[in-house]
Amino acid sequence: MTFQRSASVRLALTATLLAMAAAATATPVRYEIDPAHTFPSFEADHMGVSVWRGKFNSSQGEISLDKSAGTGSVEVTIDTASVDYGLDVMNDKAREADLLDAGKYPKAVYKGRLADFRNGAPTRVKGELTLRGVTRPLDLAIDRFKCIPHPLHKRELCGADALGTFRRDEFGIDAGKDYGFDMSVTLRIQVEAVQVEANKAEAAQAP
Repeated sequence: MTFQRSASVRLALTATLLAMAAAATATPVRYEIDPAHTFPSFEADHMGVSVWRGKFNSSQGEISLDKSAGTGSVEVTIDTASVDYGLDVMNDKAREADLLDAGKYPKAVYKGRLADFRNGAPTRVKGELTLRGVTRPLDLAIDRFKCIPHPLHKRELCGADALGTFRRDEFGIDAGKDYGFDMSVTLRIQVEAVQVEANKAEAAQAP
């Protein structure tokens, strides 16, 4: 009985060490954001009588994901001059100095940590938004997150829809505030990202 107990202890210890070793050597999977399927969008008040909606036509970035460990990160860089309301006069206005000031601040960046995993999928991003040179905390709720084999690239494709709300006057965009415009803006990041090819991932990790 003593022998059996010792053997069981050794087996349990061995299994634990193997699991720890596997965890130590595991690396997150990297995904490149597909700019043709990623269009950050926003919703903003217009004098309390309607909601204006627009999107950005140019963005890029990367997602890192370790499903088993429940960790990951995301970074999306947005070209502010690519703003698109579907109305040229509004697009030109949005690029001006009192709004996005795209000439001086051509990039907006959202970066954060994937969190609150359920069944291998994150349900929240704890991050920060940099807009017009100002960086503020901004968490996003992930409404949907799914990964599938990409039918063309034969690599994993992950997609998500995330949203959060911020006050634009905290980023120096207070146009219309004196006229009663609500400063709250809802940001949505609709994103698709394809797993980075093995050789590219290894090159990126090389010293």
